[in-house]
Amino acid sequence: MKLICGLGNPGDEYKNTRHNAGFIFIDKFASELNASEFKKKNDFNAMIADSGDGDDKVIFVKPLTFMNKSGESVSKIANFYKIAPEDIFIVYDDIDLPLGSIRYRKTGSAGTHNGMRSIISCLGSQDFPRLRLGIESRTNKNFPLDAFVLSRFTDEEMKIFVDSVTEGLAVLKNSLAI
Repeated sequence: MKLICGLGNPGDEYKNTRHNAGFIFIDKFASELNASEFKKKNDFNAMIADSGDGDDKVIFVKPLTFMNKSGESVSKIANFYKIAPEDIFIVYDDIDLPLGSIRYRKTGSAGTHNGMRSIISCLGSQDFPRLRLGIESRTNKNFPLDAFVLSRFTDEEMKIFVDSVTEGLAVLKNSLAI
């Protein structure tokens, strides 16, 4: 069993923002694997969909805890389903990567990402795979970081981002051997 979690913030005001790159990715991945419809699971404070069964089951997660508390939701789900850290895949935005780039790692630190800090803290491990999706395209570096990550992609930026999502899907599918 695998858990694939896309990080983001719940609510329409955050839809298609840079900080919701993980939600955008997870929606696309769940759709490609013909997963069930996402349903709110209050016990986990998350939207959950799944595909397959038994050892081949994939659980798709969108935490509803807001980014900085993502670990609370992820750890509840991992504990309930008894999923080991190496079978938990986290997908999230990365301001330190150029727009359109991706980076896959099997383990590592949180870097500057508060959602990842929360997950590492709640799981008590950083030994889980992660896929970082580059969102940096600021031409004005004086633009406040929080405002930037909560801004929406322009149409041109979204095309570049969607290409990176497609590339990331291939990388994750290969890693999961599906």
